[in-house]
Amino acid sequence: MEELPQIDQDTWQTIKEQFVDFLFQVGPKLMLSIILLVVGILLIRLLSRLIRKTFRKYSVEPSLATFIDSLSKFLLYATLIITIGTTLGIKTSSFVAIIGAAGIAIGVALQGRLANFAGGVLILVFKPFKVGDLIYVNGCLGTVIKIDILYTRLQTFDNRIITMPNGNVANSDVDNRTMQPTRRLEYKLKFDFGTDIKRVRRVVVEALKDHPKVLEQPAPDLWLDEIGEYDLKVNARSWVRPEDFWPTYWQQLEAIKEALEREGISFPVPKQQVNWPQPEVSNN
Repeated sequence: MEELPQIDQDTWQTIKEQFVDFLFQVGPKLMLSIILLVVGILLIRLLSRLIRKTFRKYSVEPSLATFIDSLSKFLLYATLIITIGTTLGIKTSSFVAIIGAAGIAIGVALQGRLANFAGGVLILVFKPFKVGDLIYVNGCLGTVIKIDILYTRLQTFDNRIITMPNGNVANSDVDNRTMQPTRRLEYKLKFDFGTDIKRVRRVVVEALKDHPKVLEQPAPDLWLDEIGEYDLKVNARSWVRPEDFWPTYWQQLEAIKEALEREGISFPVPKQQVNWPQPEVSNN
């Protein structure tokens, strides 16, 4: 077994001198980097706490608050790493190149997700709807139960859950049916030409006013909407709160029918007259 070569005294002295020189050159930068790291982490935590406190104060949407908090942390930590790297002598351009390449790779891999992400930001910032609103979008009617940064969830009247990508929702027409404090109920009715419209108005309007959920203002009304070829078309209206819309609609529809029946006012029944040609009588 061969013996390891012995290092002479001069070589040891040279190594020690080079190590001391290295410590004097790198030591201050290393200590400053450690101080920057500790102070930077403390400052980031403090800023993050202040951001969350501000969001709670101004009742910012939780999903948006979480997103902004995460994004701000990412940017602050990236800035801290670049600062420490620069302090140690690493060129800033290297960090920028690495971050840029990573951003391009992530963008290509998550191309569809980024569209949903952007849509989620638009929804959470501009708030065309919020949790609890009844909306109609992309052929679906339902109550919003959750808004994430990527998806929106609706609960339909028959208790189905529909999950929609925010990219599609943000690029679609959204019919928000609970944003306004009131909604109008409409009932389109038909009567014979000989029907007294004033009498119909009195009977129907009284039936509408009797419902406890109908608002006094705007008051219920009824108007002749069209003189058709075979009948008179009228339009009755009343106003309710959005959450009372459907129950009131069904109940008032029955109340209108019962009120008209009590007054002896009937709806027109389609009639068709058929004329049969008389057979010719032979004189023979």
